[in-house]
Amino acid sequence: MTILLFGPAKEIVGSPTLSVPTSNLTGKKLPKNVGELRLFLNNTYPELKRLKSVIVAVNHNYAEDHTIINSYDEIALIPSKTGR
Repeated sequence: MTILLFGPAKEIVGSPTLSVPTSNLTGKKLPKNVGELRLFLNNTYPELKRLKSVIVAVNHNYAEDHTIINSYDEIALIPSKTGR
């Protein structure tokens, strides 16, 4: 799954995109919805927790934590304009 990153999120990760595995080869629980994706990303990149607000979009629509995500979805992390 590829995630598009903007603003401070892009700076924290060090890239405009991030690939998240969609098969469980590592034994870690993989994200199935936006809320689980947030937890996965915050655990992988703890600096993301410092951002005041991050909007997640799935297929060009703002998404809630319960929104199901699939490997083929276009996902974007959009920090609020106020930044950190």
